[in-house]
Amino acid sequence: MAGILLIALLIPLLAVVLDSPPARALATRLEGKAPGLEGAGGADRMAALEAEVQRLSDQVGQLEEESRFLRRLLEERPRRSGLGPGEPTAGG
Repeated sequence: MAGILLIALLIPLLAVVLDSPPARALATRLEGKAPGLEGAGGADRMAALEAEVQRLSDQVGQLEEESRFLRRLLEERPRRSGLGPGEPTAGG
């Protein structure tokens, strides 16, 4: 008798837990669906996001190339030595 009562109490409790937002998010993740990307609008949004990721990736590549170039310029630049003792200055 206690087992039947326990099952009768657990069924509604389980229904409430499974209908909660965290449980729905988990179910969506397990199904492999991305939330908010249903229909044609979702496909357009996904295409726009992919294009933006590609643009940012290209920009990062350009910045890396510029950084390497500047670093190479600074490393190859001849070191200037200061004036030695008793050498004349440029002004006279």
